[in-house]
Amino acid sequence: MNLDRIFLSESHPCGKELHYVQQALEAKAITSGGNVVRDFEEDLECYLGNNVIVNATNSGTSAIHLGLLLLGVQAGDEVICQSMTFSASVNPILYIGASPIFVDSELDTWNMCPIALEEAIQDRISKGKKPKCIIVVDLYGMPYYADRINEVANKYGIAVLEDSAEALGSRYKGVPCGTLGDIGVFSFNGNKIITTSSGGALLLSDASQKERAAFLATQARDAAPYYQHSEVGYNYAMSSIAAAVGRGQLEVLNSRIQSRRNNHSFYEELFLGVKGISVFKELNTDFFSNYWLTTILIDSEITNGLTPEIFRLFLEEFNIEARPLWKPMHLQPVFEKYPYYGGVNAATLFEKGLCLPSSSTLDEEKKARIKEKCMILLDKYNCL
Repeated sequence: MNLDRIFLSESHPCGKELHYVQQALEAKAITSGGNVVRDFEEDLECYLGNNVIVNATNSGTSAIHLGLLLLGVQAGDEVICQSMTFSASVNPILYIGASPIFVDSELDTWNMCPIALEEAIQDRISKGKKPKCIIVVDLYGMPYYADRINEVANKYGIAVLEDSAEALGSRYKGVPCGTLGDIGVFSFNGNKIITTSSGGALLLSDASQKERAAFLATQARDAAPYYQHSEVGYNYAMSSIAAAVGRGQLEVLNSRIQSRRNNHSFYEELFLGVKGISVFKELNTDFFSNYWLTTILIDSEITNGLTPEIFRLFLEEFNIEARPLWKPMHLQPVFEKYPYYGGVNAATLFEKGLCLPSSSTLDEEKKARIKEKCMILLDKYNCL
């Protein structure tokens, strides 16, 4: 069987990137920094509004690392982090020599549970260690309960770093994701809703933060005619070519969001009335998700033994990519020694969840193929 692969989330060039890349090449702007990067940052600032200040980086992971440093996280500190996420949310905590403290999800948004968060904070304080920062994630493009989480954070005077790697274009109560906490982060990796091939961004509230971030991201070079360094720096700046690609991609961001939301509607219709399968969706009008990935939960007791893994492997037979949800961080071998607060929500989501093909390149022919194969499987398990 020779079928073209249907990817979970592939990059989607629009053609507009070539114009900006050509401009950069003609200006001999290839390395990091410079006018092209500043233009990309300003484009993103214009899109977000609310006086947001953007500092472009070479990845979302490096943006998280810089964000933690800007918030004063040091070796020996503790940082609370959502367990249901990708490891890039957590790894920078360890880069600094701090320790992650994991918190369970709530089931409305699959993001950090405010009740478990407060329990974690109170317990850490009782043990003589007040957490320095909270990393909350907008999972799969779904905004977190910003008012509830921020209320807890403010109560204890702890800063919030919002990992919006997956949520560019999403909003909570009309406010863009990435701007809901004290510092925000985007990723422009190749599988994101728009891409710079690789790249990320810090979303900041004042110019002094950006100055500090840019200093650290360019090897912490002191103001001297020679290379002098008074502290450790990093090679985290975005290249001009990546920024040029990003400028072209930003022009089609709204259409890419609409395509992903159309994909979500397709899956809602596909699984409408199917016993034991539910499509993860916005709880109410407070939430606007870019639906970077459409995800489903499968209750195998209701689906007559059909599990997410059986579903995934069946689709793979027809060159259709699907993946399990993120395995919670507190269940990962590398992080299992760190404290965890909450119940089994994150673990249950991982057990029952599946991510479905959600690229903005998902055309009607690909959707028809997905629907056909899904219907065969659902019929086999008497779920219709």
